[in-house]
Amino acid sequence: MSKQDVLYEVADGVATIMINRPDKLNALNVAVVKTLREFFKNAEDDPAVRVVVLTGAGEKAFAAGADITEFKDKDSKTVRPLAENGQDLCTFMESMSKPVIAAVNGFALGGGCEICMACDIRYASANALFGQPEINLGIIPGFGGTARLPRLVGLGMAKELTYSGNHIKADEALRIGLVNKVFESVEDLRAAAMKLAGKLALKPGVAVKLAKQSLNKAWTMSVGDNLKFEVDAFCETFDTEDKDIGVDAFISKGKPEFKHE
Repeated sequence: MSKQDVLYEVADGVATIMINRPDKLNALNVAVVKTLREFFKNAEDDPAVRVVVLTGAGEKAFAAGADITEFKDKDSKTVRPLAENGQDLCTFMESMSKPVIAAVNGFALGGGCEICMACDIRYASANALFGQPEINLGIIPGFGGTARLPRLVGLGMAKELTYSGNHIKADEALRIGLVNKVFESVEDLRAAAMKLAGKLALKPGVAVKLAKQSLNKAWTMSVGDNLKFEVDAFCETFDTEDKDIGVDAFISKGKPEFKHE
């Protein structure tokens, strides 16, 4: 695969990662997953990047799931690296220090829905379709869908979607909490995602990182442990230069220009 199947660019603090296989509905083959992981690592390591936007080329698909042709003749042993690499990608996206915004334009099915769920914020166009249709192939989600979907939409709804393999439209995804906002067109979606990314890129980087860590720990920690982590993180922000910049700007009624330190 050429890396042209996944595009990467950075501008004004925002890294845009685009799955670029529109003729294949941006299906996630092994090479695409590997390249996505590389580009997310690049974004994490680049101090010029504050926010990441993930989307798919064209208007029909964000990512229409795994490339099913790669499932042929696989057994439990030979398919394991595919699932492990997909889970590693999603776990990295979820745990990286910078916010990740999904701009979902069209199909987000199977692995596409799973990488979408690993993003911090999900915006969708009105033509978006979401689902975990793996059951119709005689398999189950393998990139973390059974772990993240119930946390986002509730166990009952997650079971219905997973057992049935049904697709849901953007308005239903919004209703059940799978996406944050829906926009009429793909053009409006991308503009809104970039506007939000630009806004987040101006926020204090250390505080954003710690807020993301604390919010994510709500999934894995007891409330008591999460509260202890939060107070430690809260106190940590008071040792940053950005705290002084933010407080001084508020008192003087100015606009803070954070140094992300």
